[in-house]
Amino acid sequence: MYRIAHRGAAWRLNAVSSSILILMLLGAASPARAEDDTATSQLETVQVSGNWLGTGLQGSVKSFGGARTVVDREAIDDSGAVSFGDLLRRVPGVQASENSGTAGSSISLNIGVRGLTGRYSPRSTVLLDGVPLAVAPYGQPQLSFAPISLANIDSVDVVRGGGAVRYGPQNVGGIINFNTRAIPNDVGFAGDVTLRRNAYSEGASGNTQASVFLGQQYESGLGVALLYSGLRGSDWRAGSDEHLDDVAVKFRYELGATAQVYGKLSYFEVKSMTPGGLTVAQYNADAFQNTRPTDFWNGRRQGLDLGYLNTISATQEFEVRSYYNESNRQSSLINAGRTQNAVQPRDYQVLGIEPRYTQRLLAGSVAHDLTLGYRYVRERGSDNSYNVTIASGAASAVTSFNNATDAHAVYLDDKISVGAWRITPGIRYEHIVSHRQDLAAGSTFEVRNNKPLPSLNVSWLLNRELTLFGNYNTSFGPVQNLQLNSQTPANPLKPELARTFELGSRWQSREITAELTVFHLKFDNQIQQVPLVTPTLFQNIGATKHEGIESAFSYRFGFGLEAYLNYTFTKALQESGTTAGNDVPFYSRNTDTVGARYALGDWRFNLSTTHQTAQYADNANTVAENAAASTGQIPGYRLWNVQASWKPGKRFDVDLGVNNLADKRYYTRNVDGNAGRMVGAPRTVYVLGRLSF
Repeated sequence: MYRIAHRGAAWRLNAVSSSILILMLLGAASPARAEDDTATSQLETVQVSGNWLGTGLQGSVKSFGGARTVVDREAIDDSGAVSFGDLLRRVPGVQASENSGTAGSSISLNIGVRGLTGRYSPRSTVLLDGVPLAVAPYGQPQLSFAPISLANIDSVDVVRGGGAVRYGPQNVGGIINFNTRAIPNDVGFAGDVTLRRNAYSEGASGNTQASVFLGQQYESGLGVALLYSGLRGSDWRAGSDEHLDDVAVKFRYELGATAQVYGKLSYFEVKSMTPGGLTVAQYNADAFQNTRPTDFWNGRRQGLDLGYLNTISATQEFEVRSYYNESNRQSSLINAGRTQNAVQPRDYQVLGIEPRYTQRLLAGSVAHDLTLGYRYVRERGSDNSYNVTIASGAASAVTSFNNATDAHAVYLDDKISVGAWRITPGIRYEHIVSHRQDLAAGSTFEVRNNKPLPSLNVSWLLNRELTLFGNYNTSFGPVQNLQLNSQTPANPLKPELARTFELGSRWQSREITAELTVFHLKFDNQIQQVPLVTPTLFQNIGATKHEGIESAFSYRFGFGLEAYLNYTFTKALQESGTTAGNDVPFYSRNTDTVGARYALGDWRFNLSTTHQTAQYADNANTVAENAAASTGQIPGYRLWNVQASWKPGKRFDVDLGVNNLADKRYYTRNVDGNAGRMVGAPRTVYVLGRLSF
């Protein structure tokens, strides 16, 4: 079984340009060593084949038939990231904004993959320990409320292509699985306490992050762990106070030699004051001011995950996972005239269950790993809104909608192993029924979606170092809750559909790790809001085409020094409407990360820089900025970061770092009702201390 997702491998699954691919092919053309051929032909275990996301992801990266990067805990620490955006923008093909909407930085997740919209990450399937993170994966996949904290995460698995069969529905932008810290495998106790202070050169005073991990594995087979992460303080904008608590209790119990039950009980609560956009004049006067001091978002989520895993034999595996969570979130945003607050409380309940069975069949030199799975997701919830007049405190009547979705998915794939080849055809069939009831009007909107989604992933393990891969995948997004009001016989909304092609290569040797991927993505039937139409109307009017190259490369010099870089070129164009041929809003055509690490005794040093080019903020690709700063091109920028870590033993380490070393001024743009420029983080000095025991 191949394992390349080792400690520090996060930025090492990479390649930088077509010249790297040529070098790979030249290396592959030379005769491979006999032991290489033997190792290449060995089969991965059934568990790795059967469950390559969630509980057993890391062993299958070598043979995976698509673009994929695993970021482990050491790489998370080395990055010095304050947020998930800081971390993920270093992954090829991924773009992240500090805050592209009204939700604060500790409550929302804004990740875009391959030019797809990043505002609240609606185009990717985002998972936490294999469980959907969205409050309603089908009805509201947007992560305006993302109940997750970086300090509790052990690794991040970013599958940009090749994973559409098993996971959905919103997987056109890939699959991102966040794995929480694991229960210790060895009998005994392990734990640590971490404290981090972030201080900003401008704006607010900063914040303090604290985390605790306590884990125990008993000889009886019971393992337990307690995870806590909390944040108190402010971001870099004035009046951006935030308060976050994230706690989870995990357990695992061995039922004999082959089976186990596992689970997690979790609670997440956050309140974030949310400074809005600034006009050009306001930004120039003070980019860190807050003109909306009463705006806020808050949220709460409690959940339970349970699972049973049985490796029945060397050729069989069965797993069933179930989860239930309840989420409540509320926003309060002042209107332009400063006369009313618009309040939007919403609640959600999600139940899911997913049994899966894998069977290995051997026929001479050919092995088939057949996996059959079924997933049922039940969503219930309500959207409510009302206005509060500031002068009198009087509240308007509440507008309420009840939402219900029942989604069934059946998937089947077959990982065929023939010598050094891994060929995986598969198909997923989705059947979705969604209802939305307008309580005031007494009307009900309904949509039924039925969609087969075929895929084919191929990888060729030429030798120990080189893997070539290619794939074709289909993905889709169903009609969402807020869009159901537009569903009529004259406007029958269809689910969004995307087709993705990839060709790529991975190289891993003692000194070099590299990756190069070429992708083509065609996204049809996109549901977009029709502008300047009242009441709000959605139609299937959007089509886009996304093409590009993702590359990265790292080299270990052998005396403690490692250099790394990645570069992504993306061209995402609109293909329908009056703006066909223009760029898609809010993505950069060119992004890169360059850096070096140096280890000397108990010390580690890291210098890195990230860069992105300019973005458009509207479909018309308007360049000139208006006075309200609601439209206009967003300039590109480059940021530099430096870090030093001291670990004199196994029990204590200290990190000191500076992000945005040059104190570069940059911004994104908010296009909501509180439109305008939103300044990015200024120079940020942080110190982190960790005590392990």
